[in-house]
Amino acid sequence: MDFLLQQIVNRAVSQEGRNDNLFDMNYQYDRIRTWEYRNNRGELKSTKEKSSVENKSLSIAAKAAGQSAQSKPALITQNESDTDSNPSTTALKLKEYSVPDLVKRFQFTLVGREKLNGRPAFVVDFKPASDQLEVKSLADNFINKTAGRIWVDEQDSAIAQAQLHLTEQVNVLGGVVGPVRKFTCAFTRLRTPEGYWFVRNMDWHLEGRVVVVNRIVDYHERKINEQRIMATVL
Repeated sequence: MDFLLQQIVNRAVSQEGRNDNLFDMNYQYDRIRTWEYRNNRGELKSTKEKSSVENKSLSIAAKAAGQSAQSKPALITQNESDTDSNPSTTALKLKEYSVPDLVKRFQFTLVGREKLNGRPAFVVDFKPASDQLEVKSLADNFINKTAGRIWVDEQDSAIAQAQLHLTEQVNVLGGVVGPVRKFTCAFTRLRTPEGYWFVRNMDWHLEGRVVVVNRIVDYHERKINEQRIMATVL
């Protein structure tokens, strides 16, 4: 388990930012996001949906470049130096948190191996390492009360799937703003033929109170119809 954790951390620190950057530089895809809002009885009150084509401008630029250069089709890539400053790295660090710091907050248990989308993966459960973890910010309250299960790709040490949940209620500003009574989140990542990992599906569910209004919110996100961005000659 210690060796596997080290592999996961090494990839998160040194490769995930570059992975996200290269996927976005090389792939166009449709992104569909849906929000569902319910009252405290679970009755659906409203929905909101947003759809967009991501990286379309890069695809257009690639075609233009191919036409002007009159050269063979070429995959759009990014210089190694550019990937180091990819904003996606910030998401992995959860703002001011480093990956190693986050890992230290949890106890991990290797529970088995499974096939996930045709690839072997380690199945790992995690829970807070202690009920006395340090709290310096609002985010700490959520991080320190999170548990769940992750599936780690055996070949790449990439997190291929995750299911997370709060172990107990979290009070926001001492309960003045409102408590978060329940929060669950799950996502699945797929691997392209080139070895780029991307989130195919993400879903989260939140139950809580905002001041005096009880809210239940469900969020769904899909990335579909991914296509390689190629510079083509017309």
